[in-house]
Amino acid sequence: MTEQNQNNPDADAYDPAASSLAGHVDPAVMAELLSIRSSIDNIDATLVFLLAERFKATQKVGFLKAAHKLPAGDPGRETAQIARLRRLAAEAHLDPAFAEKFLNFIIGEVIRHHEAIAEDHQAAAHQAAGRAPAAPDSAISAEA
Repeated sequence: MTEQNQNNPDADAYDPAASSLAGHVDPAVMAELLSIRSSIDNIDATLVFLLAERFKATQKVGFLKAAHKLPAGDPGRETAQIARLRRLAAEAHLDPAFAEKFLNFIIGEVIRHHEAIAEDHQAAAHQAAGRAPAAPDSAISAEA
């Protein structure tokens, strides 16, 4: 593997038939397993593209918040979203605790991105005004 590919293993060609079970399982069972895994692979690809679209939208929110000096986090919105996703998860027969952990991870990343956007926005504003950037507002970071 090249050095670039060691840092990015997805740069190598993907083998959908890769399995440590090959040669140890009945061929009919292996064929069924690979068929099911193909569906899983399609779902995983869809999840990646959906997350990319979600983060494009939340980036717009981050720019809007930065432009209007709004806090990176919105605890009321986050609480409502978690309750909503827990409800949807239960309806879909998905563990609500898992759904909450997953959403909390996403929320954490979104807030981190919003804080970075706000810092960049603040630095650009100070640079345009000919001043050195101020230290980040810890009250905003703590609220997230």
